[in-house]
Amino acid sequence: MFILTGTCTLFSLLVLFYILGYITVKGMGAISIQFLTNLPAPLGEKGGGIANAIVGSMKLVGAALLLAVPIGVLGAVYLAEYGNNRVGFWIRYSSDLLNGIPSIVVGIFAYSILVLPMRHFSAISGAVALAIIMIPFVLRNAEEFIRLVPRDVREGALALGIPQWKVILRVVLPSASRGILTGVVLGVSRVAGETAPLLFTAFGNRFWDDGWMNPIATLPTAIFTYAISPYPDWHEQAWAAAFVLLAVVLFGNILARTLLQSKHEGASH
Repeated sequence: MFILTGTCTLFSLLVLFYILGYITVKGMGAISIQFLTNLPAPLGEKGGGIANAIVGSMKLVGAALLLAVPIGVLGAVYLAEYGNNRVGFWIRYSSDLLNGIPSIVVGIFAYSILVLPMRHFSAISGAVALAIIMIPFVLRNAEEFIRLVPRDVREGALALGIPQWKVILRVVLPSASRGILTGVVLGVSRVAGETAPLLFTAFGNRFWDDGWMNPIATLPTAIFTYAISPYPDWHEQAWAAAFVLLAVVLFGNILARTLLQSKHEGASH
């Protein structure tokens, strides 16, 4: 059994490193300062870059964070502190169910409630779609870390006569803040590479965006557009954009693991 489990682990790691290595080899050749800072070239011309897609992805993920983190963290506080009842059970069940829904379904939902009524694609609809995906992820992770705060800490603060809302705000949340931040970073990594919801909402363009109510370029949609094109030059740019997106997601996961590890070390001390 030890040999079997070790073999399966090795096979999983080999597949992972093969994918990472393949994308790195295919994408590194087209990476340059110009590629990262220029707009896409006109159709038929070689060169160009993905600067608008990088900025667009940062803009959408940032907006999704602003929408998802307050809702997710406040929901987690309710579940951890007051949610040992039927309402809490259904919130957890709904959150877990939403975590398992394919992202394309979320994209169709956002398309129905935002794009169709406005009659055009927009950055705000893309941000809402990403936020819907991120909220249950942040909520469930934050709840677990809030529950890890020792009961004695809560009771000690309450014994000093501090109101419960202040105990939550000034004792519980700061104690769980590093773990919550870890969940948020993992949530960002989770939505940064989503393509299907953005095809239904943000759609993409080849220029700088001019607000929240118009289509906006993102890295996933740029990769999709370049990958299905008939032009070899665009295929190279698709691999390069995939490498950039992979680096962003990998950095986010490493940052989350580092924060989580430092939290565990601090707790042990």
